[in-house]
Amino acid sequence: MVANSREAARDKEAAKQLIGKEPEEAVAAAAAVKNAVEHQRAKASSVQPGVPVGTTDPKDDKKVVYLTFDDGPSENTKRILDILAQYNAKATFFITGANEDCRPYIKEAYEAGHTIGLHTYTHDYDKVYESDEAYFDDLEKIGEVAKEQIGFVPCFIRFPGGSSNMVSAKYNKGIMSRLVEAVQEKGYQYYDWNLDSGDAAGCGKEEIEQNAATDKMNHIMILFHDTQTKDATVEALPTILEYYKGLGYEFCAIDRSSYVCHHGVQN
Repeated sequence: MVANSREAARDKEAAKQLIGKEPEEAVAAAAAVKNAVEHQRAKASSVQPGVPVGTTDPKDDKKVVYLTFDDGPSENTKRILDILAQYNAKATFFITGANEDCRPYIKEAYEAGHTIGLHTYTHDYDKVYESDEAYFDDLEKIGEVAKEQIGFVPCFIRFPGGSSNMVSAKYNKGIMSRLVEAVQEKGYQYYDWNLDSGDAAGCGKEEIEQNAATDKMNHIMILFHDTQTKDATVEALPTILEYYKGLGYEFCAIDRSSYVCHHGVQN
């Protein structure tokens, strides 16, 4: 999107400057350019208190699909990355602290141009929503996991159950109303979804394909999961990618300029 076009312009300018250099100089200069671009990308994706993130009211008429995957990483994360690469499609992964041996896939996803977001470390509703402090303790813990893999704490988050979840009321009345304000004050932005694949409910491949298909919106944010049990999600993904590709949609990772999907808070 905007950030990507700016990066492309910088890369073109850098390429011009490399012409005529000795091979060793060119390699060193190219590495420096790559590092500078990566630094800017990391900065643009990191927590910056007081800096607004995204818009809930996009003015453009671009047709964009945001594929979002919750609860990873797992071995299915790797399978999903391979499929996305085949289609040159970008996505966003809201990670948890599960499957420590699969954490290198977080770095692999980021280096492939996908966005890493934070879900929570435990994803245990009774722990996460016990108190405001408990939520932020858990969020900070998963932030450190992300930092170990990609070098910074991302500003993109998704609440377990989404911002509209009612489960949290069982543990703390009114906590979601407080958290949606508090996270933004701290420099995060939260993302819900406007299309649910249904994979969390155990839907099969064909049903996931049907649930994840619509042509009624220009900005579509689809909820998927990339846990180890979600083989049907992996199997459905190529059909979903082909469907939206045929309708002329782009597959974009969330960034600071992206559409922000917010549900109505109910607790």
